[in-house]
Amino acid sequence: AREASPGGPTAVSCCGANPGMVSWFVKQALLNIAADTGLSRPEPKSREEWAALMKDLGVKGIHIAERDTQRAKSEKPMGVFVNTWSVEGFVSEGNQPAELGWGTHETWKPDNAREQETGSRCAIYLLQPGADTRVRSWTPTAQSQFGFLVTHNEAISIADYYSVKEGGTVVYRPTCHYAYHPCNEAVLSLHEMFGNAAKVQPEHHILDENEIVDGIDELGVLVYGHARNAYWYGSQLSIEETRRVAPYQNATGLQVTSAVLAGMVWALENPEAGIVEADEIDFRRCLEVQTPYLGPVVGVYTDWTPLTDRPGLFPEDIDASDPWQFRNVLV
Repeated sequence: AREASPGGPTAVSCCGANPGMVSWFVKQALLNIAADTGLSRPEPKSREEWAALMKDLGVKGIHIAERDTQRAKSEKPMGVFVNTWSVEGFVSEGNQPAELGWGTHETWKPDNAREQETGSRCAIYLLQPGADTRVRSWTPTAQSQFGFLVTHNEAISIADYYSVKEGGTVVYRPTCHYAYHPCNEAVLSLHEMFGNAAKVQPEHHILDENEIVDGIDELGVLVYGHARNAYWYGSQLSIEETRRVAPYQNATGLQVTSAVLAGMVWALENPEAGIVEADEIDFRRCLEVQTPYLGPVVGVYTDWTPLTDRPGLFPEDIDASDPWQFRNVLV
């Protein structure tokens, strides 16, 4: 569409917390890693320059690593799907095949992996539901954890945006996927749903601020494989801060709606940009609008890898030569 009619009315595709905000986090994280590892160069101005920066840093991939610790006052009843955001949205994307941007460093694929046949073919998908596919990941509060590899737009757009091509051939691309641990009530809801042939519960309930005791939605990007191993950069928004800054919603809702606000501001300021992904718009401007609503925004380095904290109870089929192979990430 852009080639046929460049410019035109602005449409920012898929712009919320994720997809959306996390793409802006990736760019800031890359700049932070470059500064901390002594890679000195001008700030990238184009897609090609951003991709070259990620490649030169040695980044192998990115987890959209999230842990929602918001805790309800009452336990989840049977027959009710409880969540901190849209139940319909979560069930819809969670029942889709687990899909992920597929990096050039990967040497192994699951037997049930399939490739796309059209487009940039930057992703693969697994013949199993994303919300029933566990992966090993890390966030600052939870540390090592299991997340669900739920299909999300940013897993594909980030992998595509940071692809480096030479003569039309992709020579570098990062692996990218969601690694989502929702609130405990949502985890129980998924367990109940999949135990009943993936039939969603008849009643849906979204926890509002009055039903939540405490907790945060820790949502960021775990950029891994570089000289400092792994770097998590993101928002640690608490329910208490949410009540103070923007009442009548929970932390998850505020992370999403503040990103929508940022995308709307950018669109109003750039009304003839045509169709754009969140990866392509001004990350500094968007974070300037959004950051006051995100609570602490922090960057944390970690020595954790998918080979860390494994129980070691039985022999495992792992790749010890490269901790960041998807073979080691998939549970």
